Amino acid sequence: MRRPRSPHTVPLAAATVVALAAATLSASTSAAAGYAPAAAADAPEQIVNGTFDDGHAPWWGTANLTLDSSTGQLCADVPGGTANPWDVIIGQNDIALVAGESYEFRFFGQATPNRVGRALVQLPVDPYTQYLSASPELSVSGNDYRYTFTSPVDLPDAQVVFQLGGSTEPWRICLDNISLTGGAEPDVYVPDTGPRVRVNQVGYLPKGPKNATVVTEATTALPYQLRDGAGRVVKYGRSTPRGLDPSSGQNVHTIDFGHFTRPGTGYTLTADGETSRPFDIGTNFYEQLRIDALKFYYTQRSGIEISDALRPGYGRPAGHVGVAPNQGDTAVPCQPGVCDYTLDVSGGWYDAGDHGKYVVNGGISVHQLMSEYERSLRARTGEPWRLGDRTLALPESGNRVPDILDEARWEQEFLLSMQVPAGRPLAGMAHHKIHDDSWTGLPLLPHLDDKRRELHPPSTAATLNLAATAAQAARVFRPYDRKFADRNLAAAKTAWAAARANPERYADPADANGGGAYSDPDVSDEFYWAAAELYLTTGAKEYRDFVLRSPHHTGDIWRERGMDWGNTAALGRLQLATIPNGLPDRHRVRASVAEGADRYLGTLKAHPYGIPYNPSDNVFDWGSNNLIVNNAIVMATAFDLTGKDRYRDGVLETMDYIFGRNALNQSYVTGYGEVASRNQHSRWYARQLNPELPNPPRGTLSGGPNSAIQDPVAQQKLRGCAPQFCYIDDIESWATNELTINWNAPLAWIAAFVADQDSGNARAR
Repeated sequence: MRRPRSPHTVPLAAATVVALAAATLSASTSAAAGYAPAAAADAPEQIVNGTFDDGHAPWWGTANLTLDSSTGQLCADVPGGTANPWDVIIGQNDIALVAGESYEFRFFGQATPNRVGRALVQLPVDPYTQYLSASPELSVSGNDYRYTFTSPVDLPDAQVVFQLGGSTEPWRICLDNISLTGGAEPDVYVPDTGPRVRVNQVGYLPKGPKNATVVTEATTALPYQLRDGAGRVVKYGRSTPRGLDPSSGQNVHTIDFGHFTRPGTGYTLTADGETSRPFDIGTNFYEQLRIDALKFYYTQRSGIEISDALRPGYGRPAGHVGVAPNQGDTAVPCQPGVCDYTLDVSGGWYDAGDHGKYVVNGGISVHQLMSEYERSLRARTGEPWRLGDRTLALPESGNRVPDILDEARWEQEFLLSMQVPAGRPLAGMAHHKIHDDSWTGLPLLPHLDDKRRELHPPSTAATLNLAATAAQAARVFRPYDRKFADRNLAAAKTAWAAARANPERYADPADANGGGAYSDPDVSDEFYWAAAELYLTTGAKEYRDFVLRSPHHTGDIWRERGMDWGNTAALGRLQLATIPNGLPDRHRVRASVAEGADRYLGTLKAHPYGIPYNPSDNVFDWGSNNLIVNNAIVMATAFDLTGKDRYRDGVLETMDYIFGRNALNQSYVTGYGEVASRNQHSRWYARQLNPELPNPPRGTLSGGPNSAIQDPVAQQKLRGCAPQFCYIDDIESWATNELTINWNAPLAWIAAFVADQDSGNARAR
């Protein structure tokens, strides 16, 4: 891979988590969880007085608790109104751990009313490294819980703690039979993949391709039946054997039932004795996804109260506006030694599941929203009225500006605020990012974050992201707000000049405490993208000549892994191909998009799961789903340029994978499909940890399989995984199950494209 990938977040409880987390098993839910329980061998008990038969020493509690063991259980009334899980703790110190030893941790827990707690075995001092991290769902009736973990260290004084804070309302907990013994056999995580017939669980367009994958040991064709919602067989045929799929490690067949076009709900496919999850044939689901994928951004906003009337269940106070305990983003200083001024950088979108805001990630995100709007105006099948005023239920709705642009402006205003003021060193460049000075834990609503906020050094990459998006905004917003357009164009030109004067100011890859580093050692592609946007907006010779001289203009930019925040040359190429301009080789530029699309289409056709992404090293990247959808954008653009149906069909088949035609047999978009991701890593969409909080909103894309499995939960449960199996829908798996603004942006773009195909409407351009 040409560039190092930087994580968006590194989740912590009280500080950095670097050790292996536990494989979790509740006795009451073991079958559903997919674990194979194993009894621990006889071994010395590490817990002192875990049955509370004679008081509760040496157990301790935080000052806001009164421990009571008079009933033979350890009980306490947990106060409400606390912000963090570690604000209320019951614990025991001096637990001996041996490196390489596997342990079994058991306890009985009861909560009134039901609550989610946290059970940890950890280092007793900063950074409170966790060797076991579990989130038991405690009930009024009470349950027995069992977990295993392997200690990576020799430690004579580890700590067992139950973190109980973070609830607005008071509650009561009782614990009993707490045990920690060595000699355990680690639990084996086995994902529940359901029926072996894998389909798009959301649906297929009537006039589009319809494909499914069957996991089977059979080596010859199998009969299949397509049934409607009433169970009637409406089509039958035979599968096509495809052999071993390296990305899943499975032997598979494919089924093509594309000639069936009758709309309906509740269809199923049966093959090899298995019946798929249900799916529809229709169009409405993509119309809804067009809206839902964009509505995601409002609840990611910083610096504004989120209205529960506009997003029921997601209302919250404004984050980082300087109201205690926030220190706020209205006058943020630099890291020590970086600058001697403060900036008002309030607003914008929180990048992912943390409270950081990053220019390079914000740049590609806001660009793709504005590009989605530009496509709706110029593409033959575009439907711009679907993105117009009053479509997204925003505070700005009703201002006669398309809602998608209102949402994009919220982020673009933030990007402008990150520019170094005139008269200061490096004036015109953009600060790379702004976030907390150290990591926070989960869950934590934005307005409760009490960390110091810091501006990080300016970078060439951030400056060029600002130049590109501001140039595009100057073009897109001109019909609605000329002053804002002029402000963006001035900022873009200033940023371009600053980047040319400072072409090698790279973000420090080690600058990752409290936020992702987002380092990028090659910004030649950002120069190309920024020059392209400036040329498209101004037509100026300076930018035109830079575009024509760039090696990215004629080079092969269609990476097998796809475009992303660190690989932006394709953004410039797509814009030059679709926005009218006077380049002398524009015909070649447009033809090159079709060449890139043909490459991704070839990859898709060769893959038995129909994915336009098949890295030659068989290693899936962090955020593989966003790369897959971005490759679909190249195919969609080729369709817009050529009108050839094969490109549109490639996009539709790509979405089959996202919606359930994959090895795990699940949709990666919250609220779409019978089984879908719903516990993406987030500090405020954290229902898995706190039932008072919501899951991520409908239409949120999960990052998806990541072969590197960097987080503790994934390392414990997924080690040795085939690429498609390197995913778990767990809020603590930030490496496989994150949500981000730059992953929902391509989802929104491609959802709009597919929704535009439902009527077959093609307008001349």
